[in-house]
Amino acid sequence: MIRLTRTQVKIAERILATIPLALGVAIVAFVFMRAMPGDPVDIMMGEGAWTSEEEMAALRDEMGLDEPIHAQLWAYLKRVLAGDLGYSMIRSRPVAEIIREALPATIELAVFSLLFALAVGIPVGVASALKPNSFVDRAGASLSLLGVSLPAFWLGIVGVLIFSMTLGWLPTSGRIAYDAQPAHITGMVILDAIITGNLPALGNALKHICLPAVTLGLGVAAVVARVTRSSMLDVISADYIQFARAKGVPEGEVTRRHALRNAMIPTVTLVGLQFGSLLGGNMIVETIFGWPGLGRVVVDSIFARDYPVVQASVMVYALTFVLINLATDIIYTVLDPKISL
Repeated sequence: MIRLTRTQVKIAERILATIPLALGVAIVAFVFMRAMPGDPVDIMMGEGAWTSEEEMAALRDEMGLDEPIHAQLWAYLKRVLAGDLGYSMIRSRPVAEIIREALPATIELAVFSLLFALAVGIPVGVASALKPNSFVDRAGASLSLLGVSLPAFWLGIVGVLIFSMTLGWLPTSGRIAYDAQPAHITGMVILDAIITGNLPALGNALKHICLPAVTLGLGVAAVVARVTRSSMLDVISADYIQFARAKGVPEGEVTRRHALRNAMIPTVTLVGLQFGSLLGGNMIVETIFGWPGLGRVVVDSIFARDYPVVQASVMVYALTFVLINLATDIIYTVLDPKISL
């Protein structure tokens, strides 16, 4: 008989708890999509310009849209529990297939946005904390305030105007040039290019992701910098840090091994939440840069009233948040063994 540790039991409980959450999110998404004005049949048929009422009624009957709302909801929940996310009304394809194709692009963009945010935010936060009220601290605070204040859609447009239209350094949109596609393995073109050793494809993909990742990650970098600074200031004044310095431990080692490790716990919380936001809140950035991810699919589906795609995507976003929060809690236990799930 397999014996599970307390941590493994807690993880299993958290994963099982996602099932009712997913169903609750599915119900809310279902109800609100139906409450939105607009008829998907009218949109599909071009507002009925060249179709008869009989043809439109037959299509509604085929899609089950003529049934009462509670009957539609019950039929939808039965399909979801059976693992069937439905069939796209507009694209005429299984919803699971659409999400499976679009999700790798969204994950890739979110990962690179987060890497940019960490690469900028943590060093700025640490430098500001080590020299409080100095020029470095004030400059970091100003840049953080600027990063939080500027909306992503404005940053994206300005970035395209400067780096694409004026300087011509970076592409205006897309994920990779058509003639530079690497062999499909994971669906993430940068990872696929690395796996296959396709350096031209890797360079082309990195050029395409640069602007969207910076646009999406700049606001996160600003928040990470401020949280890291605040945490570092609290940790630096702790007794064990002063004791380490009194023992003659080099300042760099005190900062890296003692101060930063303990100061990262609040930052990990923030990073977990922000990564979920990057996955679920990148619709504007994906639309601006023509990024073929799930966010763009959701935007198109909302305008087209493609109910199954929107409902399934909302569930995917909700489950992603839950799993990322679980991963964040697990990382806590690594940074500080005294913390338990």
